[in-house]
Amino acid sequence: SRYLARSLSADETLAEWVLSHPASLGFWSGSIAESLRQPLADAADSSELYRLLRQLRRRCMCLVAWADLAGVYTLDDTMAAVSELADTLIDAALERLYADLCARFGAPIGAESGAPIRMVVLGLGKLGGGELNYSSDVDLIFCFAEGGETDGPRTLSNEEFFTRLGRKLVQLLDEPSADGFVFRTDMRLRPNGASGPLALSFDAMEHYYQAHGRDWERYALIKARVVAGDKDRGAELLATLRPFVYRKYLDFSAFESIREMKGLIDRELERKGRRQDIKLGRGGIREIEFIVQSHQLIRGGREPALQTPSLHKAFDELVRLEVVGAKDRDALMEAYAFLRNTEHRLQMVDDMQTQKLPSDEGERERLATAMGFDGWGRYEEALQRRRDLVQSHFTRLFQTDQRERPAELDTYIDVWFGTRSDAVCGQFLEEQGFADPLHALELIRGIRKGRVYQSFSRNGRERLDRMIPPALREIAAGRSPDQSLVRFISVVEGIGRRSAYFALLAENPLALKQLVQLIGTSSWVARWIGQHPVILDELLDPIASAGLLDVDSIRDELARRLVRHAGDMEAQMDLLREFKNGYLLRVAALEIAGALDALAVRRALSDLAIAMLGEVVGVAEESLTARVRDQVAGVREQLMFGVVGYGKLGGCELSYSSDLDLVFLFDSDPPVDATLDATLGYYYSRLAQRIMHVLNTTTRAGVLYETDIRLRPSGRSGTMVSSIRAFDEYQHQQAWTWEHQALVRARMVTGPGTLADRFERVRSSILGKQRDVEALSQDVAEMRRRMTTANCRSTETLFDLKLGDGGIVDVEFIAQFHVLAEGARHPEILGPRGTIEILEVLGEAGVVSRADADGLADAYREYLARELELKLQEQPSLIDAGEIRDHREFVRARWRDRFGDT
Repeated sequence: SRYLARSLSADETLAEWVLSHPASLGFWSGSIAESLRQPLADAADSSELYRLLRQLRRRCMCLVAWADLAGVYTLDDTMAAVSELADTLIDAALERLYADLCARFGAPIGAESGAPIRMVVLGLGKLGGGELNYSSDVDLIFCFAEGGETDGPRTLSNEEFFTRLGRKLVQLLDEPSADGFVFRTDMRLRPNGASGPLALSFDAMEHYYQAHGRDWERYALIKARVVAGDKDRGAELLATLRPFVYRKYLDFSAFESIREMKGLIDRELERKGRRQDIKLGRGGIREIEFIVQSHQLIRGGREPALQTPSLHKAFDELVRLEVVGAKDRDALMEAYAFLRNTEHRLQMVDDMQTQKLPSDEGERERLATAMGFDGWGRYEEALQRRRDLVQSHFTRLFQTDQRERPAELDTYIDVWFGTRSDAVCGQFLEEQGFADPLHALELIRGIRKGRVYQSFSRNGRERLDRMIPPALREIAAGRSPDQSLVRFISVVEGIGRRSAYFALLAENPLALKQLVQLIGTSSWVARWIGQHPVILDELLDPIASAGLLDVDSIRDELARRLVRHAGDMEAQMDLLREFKNGYLLRVAALEIAGALDALAVRRALSDLAIAMLGEVVGVAEESLTARVRDQVAGVREQLMFGVVGYGKLGGCELSYSSDLDLVFLFDSDPPVDATLDATLGYYYSRLAQRIMHVLNTTTRAGVLYETDIRLRPSGRSGTMVSSIRAFDEYQHQQAWTWEHQALVRARMVTGPGTLADRFERVRSSILGKQRDVEALSQDVAEMRRRMTTANCRSTETLFDLKLGDGGIVDVEFIAQFHVLAEGARHPEILGPRGTIEILEVLGEAGVVSRADADGLADAYREYLARELELKLQEQPSLIDAGEIRDHREFVRARWRDRFGDT
């Protein structure tokens, strides 16, 4: 390094100082960084401060270079050391300049807070990432918390004060002298670039990015870090800007933005003849950064761990999330280290900011030797391998589909843009399988003329323009193109102005193909996606191979996501809804693909609800005010709270839109003092109210679950929450037959095991009672008659699957009747909750014949399957009266056997 040699020869004490901090330390010593502050604070005047900053920078850079060339520092050590040096010098210089300005004009005081305000310095680029080079620019943004004015005799507005402070800081860092410079300073990344104010208030920053922020500024702010000044207020600002950088949805528009930026870079390099630039050129450092940062922009809103300025940490998190393979990460990080070390060696020669490979033979050999190679040829070969690898990964991720596209796609493009006559386009659509091609053409043209398309920005229109032609091709290749087109348009209209979802579909042919296939099969899926487009990310992978999770696994995943938003109940409520919405789509897709039968679908949906309820209780309890929680603080450890699921939830037979029948119970172990009973009732009533709020409230992501708590003791007139003792007493002394019948399918779906055991004992005690079978038969038949009279929709030509004679409810009532009638003699039949499982144990116990049990179970399976099919088509549970007649007659006969012609 000529720079190192010149520095050592120019400063007799420098070599001694470097040697007094031996490279054998193996790391950058924080004590060295902190020791720089005191001499800067003690500088007699600005001239001495100016000189000291440059001398200290030179000394520390020589120390780092010494350790680097000696092989003691790794690349990470070197980058961290140079970045820490920059942080320290910038902060120390800022502190001194701030004090000097305050001495002249007084301290800047916030107009709202009335408190002194300090500057916040954001570092971006390599400084923000803690990855600074030997001779990097430092990219800075200056800002301050609020407006106001100074409190000195000569007042300045806070804007003017911090603008002056910023100018002085840039001059102090950037201006070259005989001692060199401190850091070249680039302020062009601030809002409005070189034409914008040098220092902005937080409000101005937030307004700018919300109203005018561009995609490249999102990319730049990934690296933003508070490097100097008021770090606490700076952290608040970054938290405010985070939603601009990281979107809540999967934002595949990042690919478009980075393609555009890379294209501009490539054209500029070509114009300047800089193809050998190892930072910006083919297979260079910037391509690795683009790979990582594109995934950060796409997924960072969903995965807060990706919201880091560190390239290394972001790469590791992408591996953990299985977005990037570990082998790919390792290969790219090795290439990154090689390229960055090359960059350091180039800059170390003369302390010049360069990334261009030398053309001079002597300089080439110098670089090869510094990189540990025996000659330029071997170094160049090693470099080329790594650049080829980087470019291969970059191209694979960012290239548009370059495969030869089908000829008909060009015609679909013409159809979309209207560049051919209606007659030609209509004939083409007819050839592609549309039954009413002119109507289809009218619908397609209607999108372009419609309000949504016309309201788009240029980027939004371009995204839709890219997505529609391949979508039309997929629609034509599927079943019922005309119907699928109508549904597809409803999805487009549902997505509305959120054009990033069109980018997702345009960038992911598999997602587009699966979307078209699903909506072609199910109008419910089309409506569901239109209402909740955020769930489109479920289609990024082959959905037919997507696995379902058990209750514990769902809860683990929910807990992992919820903890990121601890203390933010609104965000947690949205997160729960988004997870449920996506999971429902996954289940529906598996059903459509034939991977799940009706019972498996209902089990999966029930597992989801049970897991959700477990997490909802936790969210609700955390949201209770401290005043409410303090009332039970002394006995919290012995309290127990549980949620009992009735009906289809208890029987694990939920459908896609089933509501949840719930009862809330509590107890304590050991029992609390009687004087606390009222307090516990109040506490758990508040908790139950909060649970209902989490479940029932409509947010931007919809409702989590509709709920019904009328099955609680005394129904609407009863308290929202019951103690297990009160529940026991009510069931034994006051409950009606229909309430015992409902208890057949009841299970505690969330709560401690001890409370669940107590509930099971109460349930078994009730169901195992000796009963007057004739009176029971009359009660069950009467309940069935009331339900039919009020709600049955069967006609001469249509059969109501649920309430029609011989339908779903008849099978359920037959099973429940036998549990109540025979539970005392056959305790083994009390365990199951699901109707199929109950029928199986009734047959095994001899309560009903095996033939009757099997026949009823077969009918029930068929009914549930048909009900789900109709649900996916958004049709009522009505079928032609002539269908599945054998099942209906069998169930009717079994009903008459027990209940007569009621």
